[in-house]
Amino acid sequence: MQVLVRDNNVDQALRVLKKKMQREGLFREMKARSAFEKPSEKRAREKAEAIRRQRKLARKKLQREGLLPAPKKLLRTR
Repeated sequence: MQVLVRDNNVDQALRVLKKKMQREGLFREMKARSAFEKPSEKRAREKAEAIRRQRKLARKKLQREGLLPAPKKLLRTR
C-alpha cells in the first residue's frame, strides 16, 4: 500500500493511509489473526454480522421508499 506525502504534510498522509487500511479491512484482519477464534465463536460472529447487514439493507430500503426519515447530516466545522 502506498501513500504520497505532499508538501511534507505527514498528518494528512497518515489519515489517508488509515482510511485505505480501513477500506481494505486490514484492521479487522489483524485483530482476527492476533488470537485463535474458536469455530463456535466464528459462527456466532459471522451470524451477528449477517443479521447486522440485513438490518442495514432493510433500513436503507425503507429510507429510499420514504417510510423512514433519512439520518441527519452532521455539520463539520473546522
